[in-house]
Amino acid sequence: MSTTTTLVIMAAGIGARYGAGIKQLAGVGPEGQIIMDYSIHDAIEAGFNQILFIIRKDIEEEFSEVIGRRIEKICLEHNVSVAYAFQKIDDLPGKWKKPESRTKPWGTGKAVLSCQSLIDGPFAVINADDYYGKEAFKKVYDFLTALPQDSKNTYCMAGFVLENTLSEHGLVTRGLCQVDENNHLLAIHETHDIGWNEQHVPCAGERILDPLSHVSMNMWGFTQEFMDYLEEGFDEFLLKLLGRGKGDALKDEFLIPVFVQKLLKGNKVNIEVLETKDSWFGVTYQEDRQAVEEAFARLTEDGVYTRDLFDDLP
Repeated sequence: MSTTTTLVIMAAGIGARYGAGIKQLAGVGPEGQIIMDYSIHDAIEAGFNQILFIIRKDIEEEFSEVIGRRIEKICLEHNVSVAYAFQKIDDLPGKWKKPESRTKPWGTGKAVLSCQSLIDGPFAVINADDYYGKEAFKKVYDFLTALPQDSKNTYCMAGFVLENTLSEHGLVTRGLCQVDENNHLLAIHETHDIGWNEQHVPCAGERILDPLSHVSMNMWGFTQEFMDYLEEGFDEFLLKLLGRGKGDALKDEFLIPVFVQKLLKGNKVNIEVLETKDSWFGVTYQEDRQAVEEAFARLTEDGVYTRDLFDDLP
């Protein structure tokens, strides 16, 4: 029996407004393709056979109109299934109740937990509005499908080169990674306000950063057993936040990179960093959109993608 290898796309945050529309649904390809189209194309090409969208109920209709029904048809032609999970702010385990005034979602860790019942094998996780490149999808897929069945605590992360992930139009947050000589992740540090200085060198404030250092762009590869860690970790997060009153109950989030760092510190998991030299890009700022459109135009001209994006898939 073939294994289901799933690409989980975290798209619940597409309510964040960009200009006159939702930024993740803005057409940036030569035929109006959105960034998610390229991720789905690259995932299918790499070998993933299920696409799982995490969305919110209130955007279901618009999401289905812009991408859902169209992608379902394309995936059907390539024997790839499509599923949906819904991120709900009031969906908490056990005795826990959402604070009445909280409107902020619980974070990427809780988002992935929302698709627990739909995962039946190894899976990758990505953001909806980030372009990762073909190399990253292929490396993550190959890693996941080569793992022995008893490798329950071995995961991977696509390691992007810092200088390939920055915006020319403002500051960004990146997970700076500490990696050993065997490409194993030792630590991940969420670092804010990273940009270019006057000498066009990456920096965070006055701190100069190595342009060739690895960063996390929230592209992970996990085995199904990671869900057990997430479930336990989220309950501990709620106990600390709501049970013991430590932290901000209205704003604190259960984030995958922060949780992974905790697991690493406890020596519970091993994470291999899969270096990719592809350039990341996304629409962090409205001014980024033109640069993204130009980048996809170049990729099409260079033959990396066909103009009618999915035409080259077998």
